[in-house]
Amino acid sequence: MTVATDPRPDPRHEPVLLDEVIAALEIAPDEIHVDATFGAGGYTRAMLACGAEVYAFDRDPDAIAEGAALVEESGGQLHLLPRRFSEMRDALAEQGVEQVDGVAMDIGVSSMQLDRAERGFSFQADGPLDMRMEQEGESAADFVNNADESLIADTLYAYADEHRSRRIARAIVAARPIATTGELAAVVRKAVGYRPGAPKDPATRTFQAIRIHLNRELDELRDGLAAAEAVLAPGGRLAVVTFHSLEDRIVKQFLRERSGRTPGGSRHLPDAGPAGPAASFDKPAKAQRAGQAELARNPRARSATLRSARRNDAPPWPLTRRATA
Repeated sequence: MTVATDPRPDPRHEPVLLDEVIAALEIAPDEIHVDATFGAGGYTRAMLACGAEVYAFDRDPDAIAEGAALVEESGGQLHLLPRRFSEMRDALAEQGVEQVDGVAMDIGVSSMQLDRAERGFSFQADGPLDMRMEQEGESAADFVNNADESLIADTLYAYADEHRSRRIARAIVAARPIATTGELAAVVRKAVGYRPGAPKDPATRTFQAIRIHLNRELDELRDGLAAAEAVLAPGGRLAVVTFHSLEDRIVKQFLRERSGRTPGGSRHLPDAGPAGPAASFDKPAKAQRAGQAELARNPRARSATLRSARRNDAPPWPLTRRATA
């Protein structure tokens, strides 16, 4: 059943690369698709408009609460789950779903989170220093006011490639306590000698790094990709949109490995040979970026990259143990 719903209901929260993601998913009526990052529901609305039954995930309680109206509107075609997308395999199994036809993932912070000063993700408007996607656990204020200087510096370097990380970390420790986004941004700017009118605010990197650290975003992405591999049926499509090089590198490497295209192997062979299990994805599609028309109406798209690939009938790769970041 096709649900008559507008895939672009709110221009403030227009999903990035929407047309390209939907094209990569190749949705047919009555297929089952996953929107791993529901947010304001942009991808989900487009999936519903194509006739799909959709299981949508979000770890943010605000997104779940605000998606209730769309659940009602969908007439049973949308199932909104308050879970991390890394948990999609177990969550879908609990719903009686073992395989799906497509998974879309829009990685990182949502426009809805960035636009609300009280969530503390952005310094564009002053608000409490929070940044928690699930609205529980350690906040950004807890981190900057209690973490060791060395941990702060390492976090800024690891998750934002901030080469002035030690200088910024010293400034943060010296300025404690820091309570708001505006205060933290001011500390960073002073530490690096920011001049108004510069092309990029230096506080951007610090905010990105702290947010990624608090929400374990890179581990979540790795686990989410493995979960998507496990739930996709043979022929199922995966489409992932990332917004910075750390995320994109993880997705690119995952698809390269899973398609048997790691260095030293032959891309023409159906498996990864002695070095690993059989390739579980076909050759990935060429990476896509936003066109000029989308960039003009949605500046957030300027850093977005879409990578997509089709699942084959090989079993998913076994999970590997790794240290928690």
